[in-house]
Amino acid sequence: MLFDIDDIRRALQEDNIQWSGHVLTRMQQREIKVRDIIKCVLSGEIIEYYSSDYPFPSCLIAGRCDSDKVLHVVCSLGEGNVWMITAYYPNTNEWLEDFKTRRR
Repeated sequence: MLFDIDDIRRALQEDNIQWSGHVLTRMQQREIKVRDIIKCVLSGEIIEYYSSDYPFPSCLIAGRCDSDKVLHVVCSLGEGNVWMITAYYPNTNEWLEDFKTRRR
């Protein structure tokens, strides 16, 4: 484990957030608000790590947003910032009902 959820939350609470163009586009397409992503990260848990991602290792966080729907956020931690990469509402075609376990 390269970092944990507390490291990400600390950067978030210090407002050290970088938003990729990709996440901003996806948020608009999927009608996901900034506050939904913040709530997901603050209340959620890391369910996958992607240690080979570049330029920084990243992780997938599953949590709830304001509408109480499950939201997935992919982010990384580097240079003192949390880097928001993408966000989406998981579906049961790819995820089990807990939205934390991938279907095989």
